[in-house]
Amino acid sequence: MSFLAKSLKSIAIAVAMTAGASAMAQNAICYNCPVEWADWGTQIKNIKADIGITVPPDNKNSGQSLAQLVAEKSNPVADFVYWGPTFAIQGMKESVTTGYKPAKWDEIPADMKAPNGEWFATHSGTLGFMVNTKALNGKPIPQSWSDLLKPEYKGLIAYLDPTSAFVGYVGAVAINESLGGNFDNFGPAIDYFKKLKANNPIVPKVTSYSRLVSGEIGILLDYDFAGYRAKYKDKADVEFVIPKEGTVAMPYVLSLVKNGPNAENARKVLDYAMSDKGQSMWANAYLRPVRKVEIPKDVSSKFLPAADYARVKAVNFQKMAEVQQDFAKRYQREVR
Repeated sequence: MSFLAKSLKSIAIAVAMTAGASAMAQNAICYNCPVEWADWGTQIKNIKADIGITVPPDNKNSGQSLAQLVAEKSNPVADFVYWGPTFAIQGMKESVTTGYKPAKWDEIPADMKAPNGEWFATHSGTLGFMVNTKALNGKPIPQSWSDLLKPEYKGLIAYLDPTSAFVGYVGAVAINESLGGNFDNFGPAIDYFKKLKANNPIVPKVTSYSRLVSGEIGILLDYDFAGYRAKYKDKADVEFVIPKEGTVAMPYVLSLVKNGPNAENARKVLDYAMSDKGQSMWANAYLRPVRKVEIPKDVSSKFLPAADYARVKAVNFQKMAEVQQDFAKRYQREVR
């Protein structure tokens, strides 16, 4: 090969490597941003269109995200993470996140963020039952936690693994709080899960929205925003139920990963999620934005009546985080 040919080849390789690096530089890697969940699909699409940053979808749950961040602590892969607040609190203890105060920081309520910005809420939802009415084959729509224990629902119920997925742990907390327990006494939830085993529940680790919509799962413990999306956007035979005994509302939060490879891009994405447009996208997807962004009337009119939401309570995230591992160990020991 001539000197000129070798030079041209070297230049071509260098250009290709530069182009590849440039493409990577336009990424912001998220852990736990699945397109099926909380309308991340729309958010990711608009982030690309509006600020030119690609956020590849990721289907981990909160627990898997924390485990991955800890494993990669010396050489982080992710740039930001979306998860439940209890996992964010654990992430702070593991030093896998770093403080960042995004756009509109002052509009985030004090109890919805860490003081130094290691996590901050972006939206919230209310846990209840997503019910595929067609999959019930004529059985009544369950209206209470006690209904789910009836043998007629055997094989129809699913809840995410409460030792790994945040929504699974939220379900356990909702059951426990609604049946007389508290963070010092998870007995009611453990007893409930033991009884529910008679109905052969499905216990996946990651979001099972599509399995519910398709009818593979008949009843899924999930959030109101998922139920309304299934019914009104995807036109599925789905109803959402807030159980008669009560339930809980819960935020989801964002964190910047410590020493992430694309930190500048991640900051721009976090700013976008908290911007008027980003928060409005959550609102249009039946979520409750953490900022005081108005939910359009054609969206809010599809929510269950206020009387149903009167049965919803908030919880102390810090206390919830403190007892999470003890609950997980007890669940694994007594239920699994």
